[in-house]
Amino acid sequence: MASTPDLGTAAPDFTLPAIVLSGTDVERRDFTLSEHRGKPIVLAFYPGDDTPVCTKQMCAYSNELERFTGVGAEVWGISPQGVESHEKFALRHALQMPLLADPDKAAIQKYGIAMPGLGLKRSVFLVDADGVLRWKHVARLGLTFQPVATLTEQIAALG
Repeated sequence: MASTPDLGTAAPDFTLPAIVLSGTDVERRDFTLSEHRGKPIVLAFYPGDDTPVCTKQMCAYSNELERFTGVGAEVWGISPQGVESHEKFALRHALQMPLLADPDKAAIQKYGIAMPGLGLKRSVFLVDADGVLRWKHVARLGLTFQPVATLTEQIAALG
């Protein structure tokens, strides 16, 4: 299995289809990491839509999205399910951040977090405004997730 990228190196680029919920309107479009320079991005890789821990994680991030935007950052949720699954998940829980679909696990492989049988290790990567990887957390078991306070502190520390 590939290892996760080193801190201080360029974050691996990718383009993935996504859904973005605005109220009850759903927009489908592609997201390319390298096209979003200029602000930090939190890449929150999660194993599955509508699973207990993933639902808590994505709801926590969505419910406190203003804390992320308050430090100038975006949050992207990424999992192997398709956009149809993401759309249902987002609408069911009113998730207001982009949910990116990686069914081929291309980005999951680039970030070295693939896990045979389970899909991926729950992981969070912080990419700075210049596209450099500045912080990461890769869970061994994935039964918990990084709290909003920890992530926003790491973003604020980027200066």
